[in-house]
Amino acid sequence: MDHTDIRIVTINNDGALIDENGQKLTPPSNWAFLKAGDAGVTRKVTSKGNYWKVQFKKGRRIMSKGVWAPEDIISDAIKEMELTRNSKEYQKKMDSARRSRDKRQSEYEQEFLLEIRRYLNFAPAYKDYELRMAQLITEHAVPVGSGTVARTSMIPIEERASRAVIAWMRHKTTAYDAMDIARIKGERRKVRAMLARRSVELLESFRKGDKIGDESPLIKALDGK
Repeated sequence: MDHTDIRIVTINNDGALIDENGQKLTPPSNWAFLKAGDAGVTRKVTSKGNYWKVQFKKGRRIMSKGVWAPEDIISDAIKEMELTRNSKEYQKKMDSARRSRDKRQSEYEQEFLLEIRRYLNFAPAYKDYELRMAQLITEHAVPVGSGTVARTSMIPIEERASRAVIAWMRHKTTAYDAMDIARIKGERRKVRAMLARRSVELLESFRKGDKIGDESPLIKALDGK
């Protein structure tokens, strides 16, 4: 086996490694498996140019389970990263990076909350509800790892905010979560579109300052009833 044996492999239903041509593979006896999760160690291992990356599909995304590589290379990489991470210089660097991330996160939370309020644009009589709603949606959508539309950079923040509002209302002001939706292609999307229209109509009554009773689903959601 040469020094640059780099492959992308998958795992079949029997747990066997499969190469890109569908052929079963057996790692060399002096190789070991490094689970995904430690990017620093993985980078050091793969920089040696002798590994098999194990991938799997989750929805539309291609994910990594880890890599097979020579055991001694993995062991050396782990030791090197431990030494690096225990150094004062590394700790200072990580502390600085953490402060920067926290600062950016805090700034984004404020920016996102303001964008939601701009989108809601409630009449003066309902400004308290506007703020409460914006805070609840921001707390839910903005945290790192939340997987919500607020965490994507693919669309403008104005659109992220409006989508986050509609998604929150779908779960808080409609019966969506209890609906028995037929497993027909496009049916769930159709239901969501219908509920989105209802949510926009509900928001319009708050924007116009209409008289709204306590039985309003949005009032109930915001009052925690």
